[in-house]
Amino acid sequence: MKPAATASEILGRNVKTARTRTGGSQGDVAKLAGMRVTNLGKIERGQANPSLTTIVRVAAALGVMPVELLAGIDAQVLPVDERPFTVEVFLAAKRAVGRK
Repeated sequence: MKPAATASEILGRNVKTARTRTGGSQGDVAKLAGMRVTNLGKIERGQANPSLTTIVRVAAALGVMPVELLAGIDAQVLPVDERPFTVEVFLAAKRAVGRK
């Protein structure tokens, strides 16, 4: 089952929201972040999977903390078959198997 929105789509919406709040253009933000405007556009459209360094540079250009751009992204945005176990669940299952 596909989640309502992917992590890339959520990040893109957050970047676009932060950018429009500043009144800056994609070109302005891209220049300040040291990247091509086409790449920023892909991020905003949810068509890119930027590195952590890129997210930090974009956040700095927008004058926000990176966590603001990542708001709303958690394991629930992964497809059901790709959602990770938590360490707690994994260790409990490992102990249960070890007792058999």
